[in-house]
Amino acid sequence: GSSCSELVIENLRVPDAARLGDVGDGFKIAMQTLDGGRISIAAQALGIARAAYEAAVSFASTRVAFGQEIWKFQSVGNKIADMATQIDAARLLTYRAAFLKDQKQVHSTESAMCKVFAAETAMRVTTDAIQVHGGYGYTREYPVERHFRDAKITEIYEGTSEIQRMVIAQSIFKGAFHGLF
Repeated sequence: GSSCSELVIENLRVPDAARLGDVGDGFKIAMQTLDGGRISIAAQALGIARAAYEAAVSFASTRVAFGQEIWKFQSVGNKIADMATQIDAARLLTYRAAFLKDQKQVHSTESAMCKVFAAETAMRVTTDAIQVHGGYGYTREYPVERHFRDAKITEIYEGTSEIQRMVIAQSIFKGAFHGLF
């Protein structure tokens, strides 16, 4: 997992030559940095979700119950199908935000969208992967218990899901988001 820590800097004077932007632009620069970070967290969440999905597919295709692989049971097959669909949708949102960033276009809303969607997808997928594994899903013998724990932090850092929704809503109601069409 990753460790999180606090950094406090007090009474630091930065010479003009070492400044990253203009005086008074610090908040704007910090927000732009967060936008890029949110895309990275979305990508991390996708990796976690994909790993949990692959573990669930592997387990469901080799675990036999009542004479058949468990993926053939409708509830398990449906979970696997939903995992794949959610991961693909989150991946496409993340690609879109990354594309806009690479094109130097405004991407704050899209960054928030991909981050909240990918992080929550990671939580749903890892939860479902544990369900597919049954009781084994909670043991350290299988990787899905770790994926579940790793997925949770993606909902928290670089802004919680609630913060992402606030960013998205503000953009919509200020008329700044036009990506639906």
